[in-house]
Amino acid sequence: MNNHDLVVEKIKQSYPDALEEIYDHRGERTLYIRKADLKAVCQFLRDEPTLRYNFLSDICADDMLPDFPRFAVNYQLYSIPHNHRLRLRVRVEDPEDGPETVALIWAIATWLEMEVWDLMGVRFKGNTSLRRLFLPEDWQGHPLRKDYPLGYEEVQFSFNFDEINAKKPHATKD
Repeated sequence: MNNHDLVVEKIKQSYPDALEEIYDHRGERTLYIRKADLKAVCQFLRDEPTLRYNFLSDICADDMLPDFPRFAVNYQLYSIPHNHRLRLRVRVEDPEDGPETVALIWAIATWLEMEVWDLMGVRFKGNTSLRRLFLPEDWQGHPLRKDYPLGYEEVQFSFNFDEINAKKPHATKD
């Protein structure tokens, strides 16, 4: 039995309803975990002696607009003693009702969850430190969401030079 199968077996034995789906792609295994069971499964993965996922390397979120559920939160785990990587994925229907924090399991999660909230707007239950991390405190919205307005400037080429130049505040009239 390889490490991928061992993880699945252990989770099924301890939390039979937690595993929603298993997805393998290019040697990486992703386990879709039911949101209500995430914290317990994370605690189990860290503490089980045959698994020992003692390093949370990243938390990130995906915006899958227009699909539903719209968001998914990904947890990249690494077992240093067993040299094995694993990704947990939790589907989130409402970003205001996101997964429970895993900061008591891996302290770094406080900062990683703060980053996800700042850029994607997914709120983690129990994380009392959610605040702007990269953006100014008065920033409106979450810029990595697919529905966030781009607010770009039109690129100035030779065919539209005069049109764009006339819109600039310092434009001179010829």
